[in-house]
Amino acid sequence: MAVSATYLSNPAIKINGIDLTNQATNAVVNYVAEQLENTTFSNTSRTFTSGLFSNTITVTLYQSYAVGETEASIYNLVGSTCDVIVATTTAALTTPTATAPKYELVGAYLSSHTPINSSLGELSTIDLTFSGGVLTKSVA
Repeated sequence: MAVSATYLSNPAIKINGIDLTNQATNAVVNYVAEQLENTTFSNTSRTFTSGLFSNTITVTLYQSYAVGETEASIYNLVGSTCDVIVATTTAALTTPTATAPKYELVGAYLSSHTPINSSLGELSTIDLTFSGGVLTKSVA
């Protein structure tokens, strides 16, 4: 019988060198190679090759207007590139391992930010999507 591992999510997040783990509620890393069809008349089924990479990191953060928190860290990044790191644990931000990797999107572009996203009786959150750049995985 195979033994499976259970992973309980508690990732850490740095955006442009600022640790925003204490404001984060969600993180998704997408590693995508565009699919280019190269099927020819001699093929009996479709064939594909890898195209450009189209990587994204999407994070959900609680909105905070305090110095050094979400709003102050994100607002000026719109329309520019930055580096985003998502690690499986806080320790993996500095010392990743095979079982606690770190993913870094270097040169990621942030196209938009919602400075105010509020509803009565709810905590304000924002969703950010960082696109493009080069994604690397570190395990040691």
